[in-house]
Amino acid sequence: MIDNSEMPIGFTMELAQHSDILTRFAELPESRRNELVDGARNVESRNEMRNYVESMFR
Repeated sequence: MIDNSEMPIGFTMELAQHSDILTRFAELPESRRNELVDGARNVESRNEMRNYVESMFR
């Protein structure tokens, strides 16, 4: 499992705002969660992070 200290804070905060997405994220295999976290590390703004999180399961 991913340690919260390894997750970008903006990603963690945005997941907390979207409980349905957080639940789906938690159910993913670890390898897929790691891919999504790595993608979040490339996000440069709060709005971009919101869009990133909201589009993870579209």
